[in-house]
Amino acid sequence: MKRFALLLMLCAAPIPALAHKVLLSVFPSGDVIEGEVGFSNGTMAVDQLITVRGPDGTVLGETTTDSDGFFLFKPVLPVAHIFRGNLGAGHVAEVKMPAQEVAAILGKPVSAADTAAGVGDAVVGTVTNAPLSAEERAAIAEAVRDEIRPLRREMVATREHQNLQSILGGIGYILGLFGLGFYLAARRKLAA
Repeated sequence: MKRFALLLMLCAAPIPALAHKVLLSVFPSGDVIEGEVGFSNGTMAVDQLITVRGPDGTVLGETTTDSDGFFLFKPVLPVAHIFRGNLGAGHVAEVKMPAQEVAAILGKPVSAADTAAGVGDAVVGTVTNAPLSAEERAAIAEAVRDEIRPLRREMVATREHQNLQSILGGIGYILGLFGLGFYLAARRKLAA
């Protein structure tokens, strides 16, 4: 009977799921918006369609990821841009770039109607002129972007690992408490 109960408990034990999240991020990159799409386990989405919509839902354009999961989009209007990637099987990610950031890329002001409607929800900092030429600034910006890409992936993977570690630790505490309860119950039964 004890073996049957043990077998039943093992069959009812939860099996860990190999779930992952879809991660989508965008950031200004010179006169374009650069972004990346991938899963939390570090696998990047290759050749995936990314749709770009405005705050009112109109399609502003589309782009496709490259072999590293990165994409570029050149904005035309200084409105909030909502990037959406559907990787299939329920894996959908969406991220918004505020109107102020898009306007800064375009070098245009955000309209008062967009700001009042809450479309622009970020603060644009002041820009000072550096004694560098445009080519030098572009080369520095490209070098920094290339160096930051692996760091972004590493940060996402570390963040996901810490979440999984916390979950497994919590499950361990719960199982430990059950074990302690069973031990105390067995001692009482033996003492009686």
